[in-house]
Amino acid sequence: MDWPLFLTFLAACGAAAATGAMFNPGAWYDSLQKPSWTPRDWVFPVVWTVLYLLIAYAAMRVAGVVGNAQPLAFWALQIAFNTLWTPVFFGLHRLRAAMVVMVCLWLSVAATTYSFFGVDFWAGAMLLPYLLWVTIAGALNFSVMRLNPNAG
Repeated sequence: MDWPLFLTFLAACGAAAATGAMFNPGAWYDSLQKPSWTPRDWVFPVVWTVLYLLIAYAAMRVAGVVGNAQPLAFWALQIAFNTLWTPVFFGLHRLRAAMVVMVCLWLSVAATTYSFFGVDFWAGAMLLPYLLWVTIAGALNFSVMRLNPNAG
């Protein structure tokens, strides 16, 4: 375990997570119609904490492998889109724009996962829950956008 490297990747994840603290869902989100399968509010911080630990650890594993340039470039891209989504959705209340960011996030997480599998099987496997969660989040974003055409 390379603690300085892990903590560096975790700090990048922390920056993405900080947007959730800066742009709380609040009354605006509470007033939106949501699908019946929307996870409870407490689920989001629990899931994201586990995912960010996995995302950082997977990146640390890949950072030590030859041929890591493209996988780590995808990692940087996905964390950028991850950071962007919350301010667009919760801050600006732009559901359609957030959906565009979500599509870019999903594609970049899929590319990261695929490329991580190419250099370290376990690092790729650690990103599968993230890909699943982003898929759920994308479906939720889409559903909220459809249920609230005039929101924002």
